[in-house]
Amino acid sequence: MSGSPPASGDPAGDPATAQEVWLLMRDLVFGRGDHRRAASEELGMGYSRIKAMLHLEPGELAHHELAAELLTDKPYTTVIIRDLLERGLVESRPHPSDGRSKLVSLTPAGREQAERARRIVVAPPEEMSRLSTEDLAQLRRILSLLTPE
Repeated sequence: MSGSPPASGDPAGDPATAQEVWLLMRDLVFGRGDHRRAASEELGMGYSRIKAMLHLEPGELAHHELAAELLTDKPYTTVIIRDLLERGLVESRPHPSDGRSKLVSLTPAGREQAERARRIVVAPPEEMSRLSTEDLAQLRRILSLLTPE
């Protein structure tokens, strides 16, 4: 019977309910939980610059690798890097084994700004604090089923 809930133990859920839950999750994440604007205002720069710094936190990347991480083309990535260089937040040096490429990394000031941004963007929406420990554990369990490593 279409539209009815799955029988107990049935691995397939109702598509309409799945869509409803998905829309609720999207609203939570992209509506109430999207702190990109707050990070941009706090740090005084566009989010593309912040995103670049967050991708550089683990370590230096070649310019083309950063472009791939940011899902931007190389010319726009160069604009981002140039702006971050002017702000003293990144440094760029020749790639030791590829003369056509450069490596970019965070400066200490860039690392500090990236940490500030990370604290802002990873803050959960206020609604999450209303959930009990048990509800949060159940939500974690369910989400881990959807995002296997």
